[in-house]
Amino acid sequence: MTQPCSLVTAKVVFIGAGPGQADLITVRGSRILAQAHVVLFDALADEALRDLAPQATWIDVGKRGFSGKEGSDFNGQTRINQLLVEQALAVGAIHGDKGLVVRLKGGDPSLFGRLEEELHVLYDAGVACEVVPGVTSALAAAAATQRPLTRRGTGRSVAFTTAMTRTGDLQCGMGPGQRADTEVFYMAGRQLDPLSKGLLEAGWPADTTVSVVSRAGWPDMRHSMHTVDTLGAASEIHAGRPTLVIVGNGATDIPEQPLTHIALCGEGRNA
Repeated sequence: MTQPCSLVTAKVVFIGAGPGQADLITVRGSRILAQAHVVLFDALADEALRDLAPQATWIDVGKRGFSGKEGSDFNGQTRINQLLVEQALAVGAIHGDKGLVVRLKGGDPSLFGRLEEELHVLYDAGVACEVVPGVTSALAAAAATQRPLTRRGTGRSVAFTTAMTRTGDLQCGMGPGQRADTEVFYMAGRQLDPLSKGLLEAGWPADTTVSVVSRAGWPDMRHSMHTVDTLGAASEIHAGRPTLVIVGNGATDIPEQPLTHIALCGEGRNA
């Protein structure tokens, strides 16, 4: 384990940049970003966010593809971890404990953002940290398509799952015997056909509604509707784009007829 550093280090703040265009960042995130001396930014962060911190040094640490693919290891996790500590020390040497390093992550840092690994290395080095949440792409997709992820009376639970692990293994949702009313699969663009088969094997009916959204939060967002057994057809529509797959109640259209009243607990009882 790395020993905590005795030198003065800058604070590191993890900020969720949101799921697309720059104005989807939170007010708090934009305010702190504007104070940064150094920004380590992901590939999915909007270039326009640079305008919020023109005085900062911006360092690209975006990953592009999985380990083993050409060009994907330059910004591997080991290098990012090292940069976090190095920049905290370098900025601290100039600005003391008033220095600020921002780790700008697409979406929300806590969802599939390797936040735990990066916090660990900073904890071990004795660097002060803060995490500012952001809007995750699942929420942007639900908003843009006007398909709420939860539905009164029919959709009480939502699961967020990464469709692909670092080892290349497909993940088809929750554990044996478990299933949320709506499942959202991140990083699914390369896995749509295998995901279709995996969902069928996991017990989802073939005619279950599926909503596929790529580049949620951007002007060029694409949206297509499928069923579990026809999900593979979405591959051509969303090829080469960051893609989300929403399965179940949260993927369905809003009913044409207004919802009938569903009594809440205690309603209708005599006083």
